Amino acid sequence: MTEILTKSRQTAEAAFAKTQSQFLARGRAIDEQVSITVARDEKTMRLREARLAKERHDVESATAALVAKRALKT
Repeated sequence: MTEILTKSRQTAEAAFAKTQSQFLARGRAIDEQVSITVARDEKTMRLREARLAKERHDVESATAALVAKRALKT
């Protein structure tokens, strides 16, 4: 199965291989970018949930402190 390729066929094969490798590299770069974006969005969601939970806790603590303070005054 040894084929002797013509010069134009060799050039075409090389050009195709180059184009194909560029296409595959571009696909890998896009996949990597998508995974980075997904990870960033997940982290942002976790941080947002933690911040909102802390804010709820702070509001509840402040409310409880005010209630306790008013209870002492009466």
